[in-house]
Amino acid sequence: MRVRVQLFARARELAGAPSVELELENAATVGDVRRRLGVEYPALAVLLSKCAVALDEEFADDQLSLRQGAVIAILPPVSGG
Repeated sequence: MRVRVQLFARARELAGAPSVELELENAATVGDVRRRLGVEYPALAVLLSKCAVALDEEFADDQLSLRQGAVIAILPPVSGG
């Protein structure tokens, strides 16, 4: 299945793109997206474990199953004063 991954803040900088498309197995989960991104974009690997993930605009845990055409957002932690 093909999914689109939107990258924000530091994740966007490390990947060098605002979004990427991934081809995954039909039974893929949000956790599979994290692992695949870490392999295809090694600079993201450490950051991904700290990021929140949204699936179709709702926060999702790693066990949630994906569907064809899903839109995943990778949301790095933010800090500020």
